[in-house]
Amino acid sequence: MRFKSFPALLLLALALPAAAAERPNVLFILCDDLRPYALGCYGSPHVRTPNIDRLAAEGVRFQNSFCTTSLCSPSRASILTGLYAHHHGVRDNFTELPAQLPHWASRLHEAGYATAYLGKWHMGEENDMPRPGFDYFVTHKGQGKYFDTEWNVNGNRAGVIPGYYTTIVTDMALDWLKRDHAGKPWALCIGHKAPHSFYFPEKKYEDSFDSVRVPYPQTAFELDDKPAWIKERLYTWHGIYGPLFEWRKKFPDDRPEAVKDFENMVHAYWGTILSVDDSVARLVDYLKSTGELDRTIILLMGDNGLLEGEHGMVDKRTMHEPSIRIPLIVRFPPLTREPRVIGQQVLTLDIAPSILELCGAAPIEKIDGHSWVKLVREGDAAWRKSWLYEYNYEKQFPYTPNIRGVRTDEWAYMHYPHGDGSPDRHLGELYNVKDDPEERHNLFKERAFAGKLAEVQAELARVMAGSGLTPENDRMPLDEGIKKELPDQKIR
Repeated sequence: MRFKSFPALLLLALALPAAAAERPNVLFILCDDLRPYALGCYGSPHVRTPNIDRLAAEGVRFQNSFCTTSLCSPSRASILTGLYAHHHGVRDNFTELPAQLPHWASRLHEAGYATAYLGKWHMGEENDMPRPGFDYFVTHKGQGKYFDTEWNVNGNRAGVIPGYYTTIVTDMALDWLKRDHAGKPWALCIGHKAPHSFYFPEKKYEDSFDSVRVPYPQTAFELDDKPAWIKERLYTWHGIYGPLFEWRKKFPDDRPEAVKDFENMVHAYWGTILSVDDSVARLVDYLKSTGELDRTIILLMGDNGLLEGEHGMVDKRTMHEPSIRIPLIVRFPPLTREPRVIGQQVLTLDIAPSILELCGAAPIEKIDGHSWVKLVREGDAAWRKSWLYEYNYEKQFPYTPNIRGVRTDEWAYMHYPHGDGSPDRHLGELYNVKDDPEERHNLFKERAFAGKLAEVQAELARVMAGSGLTPENDRMPLDEGIKKELPDQKIR
């Protein structure tokens, strides 16, 4: 029998996958439409989230994390694949994630991980069947409901499972964690419905914020220097005088006293988040009880931000700060044993390469995102200073134009292509977000900032070209303008 030399044995050992006990588990918690400032650790004065806050206090909180398309399906596809929307192809809420595209969960599956996805998937409105890369897959068609959702469990239609969505999906997650995974490390993805509209808290939280007054934000009334389409949106499905996801029954209504409907909507939104915090407590308690807490990467984030009255708007889609900002919290002691707040701009695109690096799995080649592991551990002088925002006009939700924009550390520039190569028909927007974080003063037409405008326009062209998006291949729909009709009931 021939024995390999010691160097050869060492190389062989290094080439083999690490033992399961040495590879971290992954608990990925994705919330829907979660504003950072609706969490205690991001500064909410009203919403108490002690369990989520504890993750941040024991790990990393990214202060400036963003989505690159503020819409559920495109953002979820970017989180999984590390790609911009124009690369992964999921440009709206009705498109499937291409089955051939690798994503971080499928990479972990190939590396020997047990993988599961439970909850809202929302890429393919009418498809609730299992997707590639997961051993176990539980979801539903469309948005699901806060109470009594109809589920498909690993390809078998289970019918309506009575109960509150957040509780049910947490029950299913704990059941899966308790299974025998044959010694494999595991990666569990939980897709919460909360806090997506329509907002319905658990009964125990229905009245949690009754004493809190919620006025329209001041920026809702500071629209004189904004593009006309923002004013036109005020009375639509996505405006503060519209139906407010059915919290306002008679609309449009711009009477001052109608702010009560807005207040009720925000209270309900906050209430759904309290149940997510309860879910985090249950999951962390289980990991503690099994001794797996400190060898599990716990990552909690939102898929996109949410406008709650800012600039007179609700929903998301736009490139304004509340629409693109997301919370991102990571607890994993081998990443950092001291709590840290990271100020650099990180993106949905960065999740895939970061998780794969932490797990020692093969990277996905030719992606747009970058791992933030070095950034967290030691700093990264080469970290990005700017990035691309993209959104395509939707005929199903005709309340937001096409958007191509660039966000730097200090500036935000948005322009609104018509879609046929002709000049923009909407006023552009330019903000100094360092000095004007609420984007109150549009500097687009200010002569004193003409040089800065030219600079950020050049930077937009640069980041677009760097991501392979050129005027020749940048396909987008024709902007048909802001419309007043409500979206189809089935896709709200």
